[in-house]
Amino acid sequence: MSEQIKFIVEQLNKEPFKKNLNLITFDSMEPMQLLQTLNDVLAEIDPKQAVDIREEMPEQTARRMFALLATLKYRPPGTSAEASNFRQGLVTGSKPVVHPVLHWLLTRITELKKRAYLAQFLVKLEVPAEFMQDDVVADTFHQYEELVEGFKNYHKECEQLKSSGFSTAEIRRDIGVMEEEKDQLIKRVERLKKRVESVSSHGRMLELVRQLRIEKEREESLAHQKQEQKNQLFQAEQRLQRCQLQLKELCQAAADARPESLMKRLEEEIKFNTYMVSDKLPKELESRRRVVQYLQRVVLEPAMGQDELEELEDKIQDVNGQINQLIERRMMRSDPMDDKLSLFRQQASIISRKKEAKAEELQEAREELATMERELAQKSSQPLGPGGSEGIRGDEFKRLVGKLRGKSGVFKRRRQELAELRAGFGVLQRTEEILRQRHGAVLQQLQSVEAQKGVSGYSDTQEELERVSTIKSELDEMKGRTLDDMSEMVRKLNSVIMEKKTALAPLIKELRPLRQQCQELTQEYEVKKAQYDSCAAGLESSWSKLEQEVKALREEMTQEESRYHHINCTREIVEMQIQRAADEMKFYVSPDPQERKKALREQYMKNIAEQESLGKKLRESQKAVRESHAPNMKQVKMWRDLEQLMECKRECFLRAQSQASVGQVFQEGGEDRLVL
Repeated sequence: MSEQIKFIVEQLNKEPFKKNLNLITFDSMEPMQLLQTLNDVLAEIDPKQAVDIREEMPEQTARRMFALLATLKYRPPGTSAEASNFRQGLVTGSKPVVHPVLHWLLTRITELKKRAYLAQFLVKLEVPAEFMQDDVVADTFHQYEELVEGFKNYHKECEQLKSSGFSTAEIRRDIGVMEEEKDQLIKRVERLKKRVESVSSHGRMLELVRQLRIEKEREESLAHQKQEQKNQLFQAEQRLQRCQLQLKELCQAAADARPESLMKRLEEEIKFNTYMVSDKLPKELESRRRVVQYLQRVVLEPAMGQDELEELEDKIQDVNGQINQLIERRMMRSDPMDDKLSLFRQQASIISRKKEAKAEELQEAREELATMERELAQKSSQPLGPGGSEGIRGDEFKRLVGKLRGKSGVFKRRRQELAELRAGFGVLQRTEEILRQRHGAVLQQLQSVEAQKGVSGYSDTQEELERVSTIKSELDEMKGRTLDDMSEMVRKLNSVIMEKKTALAPLIKELRPLRQQCQELTQEYEVKKAQYDSCAAGLESSWSKLEQEVKALREEMTQEESRYHHINCTREIVEMQIQRAADEMKFYVSPDPQERKKALREQYMKNIAEQESLGKKLRESQKAVRESHAPNMKQVKMWRDLEQLMECKRECFLRAQSQASVGQVFQEGGEDRLVL
């Protein structure tokens, strides 16, 4: 428990928590503080949990934490009753409950971050079945499932890219290098342009160079087309040769073929395909489906620890032992009897096994033939060698033709063997059908006889007893082999143990005093460790107290330093003021007039005198303005009247000019006369 707490404290003091805790402060935490610490760790895993638990209800906090722990697949220890105690302890902030949760979260925080991130998108919503009857809801839910599957694929691709070795820093560095090379090439092109511009007729030279480059590119493309056409010609010749060989083989097969053999071959192929489709492939498909369902159930189960796996293995062994005991008891109670149909059953089982074996061989042969045909097509589609020469020379082609002839002979022999096997398979299949018909007739006759004798079901019981006896014999044989192997193994183990004992005897003698010494050292170590733990706890408590005292003294020192600097600045200001007062007194009492002029009193008196003289002048100006205000206003009124009179005359003059038929006005000697 102490190691667990030490680990928790170490992890909480690191990034990104930085709790600055020790064993004493962590152990003395209140339940609310402990729950807040647990919530901070959960917030680091899932940022949505970053809340202050003092601002929400305890039930809401417990629901939120339970939901996240269930998403992270945390399994509380113990039974269901202990699980209820776990929920109650997590709500109340109990240390025996919170400490294991913190330890489990901090040991796998990186894995849990990824799991919490994926849970946001992969935990499917539960939609009631009655709501799924609506087409819109069903379509939306189908789109939601498609998006979830798309997210799974994208996440897998992202993880593959992360683990593939590609680095964004390297890509950015390559891009930066390419941009630098691009800038260098641009600069080189500009320098070459400047150098070429000084040459006479550089435009024509550039045009000729451009045409030369175009012609070279055209030459390369024509050479590439020529090479492709040669390859196509070679492939066409090979296809022609293959077609000629196929035509020759077909002609030979048609010459030897008869309608009866073709029909027989087609019937055999139909029977084989019918057997594969109706019997073999459905069984394999069903077995694969069971495996897939089992794997899906395993995937949906939560992760199991080593203890749970061992418990399941023990249960499996117990169940297997019980099954073996039941089989043995049943065999002991049964008394196997001879049965007339045992021979037919054995023959039918042998035929079915041979049938399955031959079907598997035929399937493998077909797969091998398809593989060979694909390899042949791939070899035939290979391009020509460099320089346009043929990929296969004459000698190699002859060797290849000879090898193909040998393989064609082997193929014909194998095909003949396959035809014989198919014929035998057809005979066996027909025999099986006849035996099944006879078996059905015999069973019906036997059942009628049993019904007449009043022992219905005797044949079924006898068949079951025979099957059980066969199983028992197989198990007895297996047990005998197992017992022999175990006895041989025990003998070998005993011999090895004796050899090891003889080899280890001197070492054991030397080990005995060392064990005694180890026990004494262990006891001394335990005593010293207890002393060390008590001393470390005392030192840690005193260290925490001293740390608090140092912190308080540092704060006090900071305050005193700020106070000292404030007093020092005030002192300097006061000294400057005293110095200015002393200089002022010195200038004021100095007999030198120039020195006295530097005094502030003289300067202020001079400024006061200047301001007083200026005020006197302004008052005199104000008095003069007040005295001349009335006459000036009268004069202004007279000027306004004069202006109105002149305006009136102007208007009269203009009106007189416009009325010339009335008369003329003459001005003589200051008089105006109107002559009509």
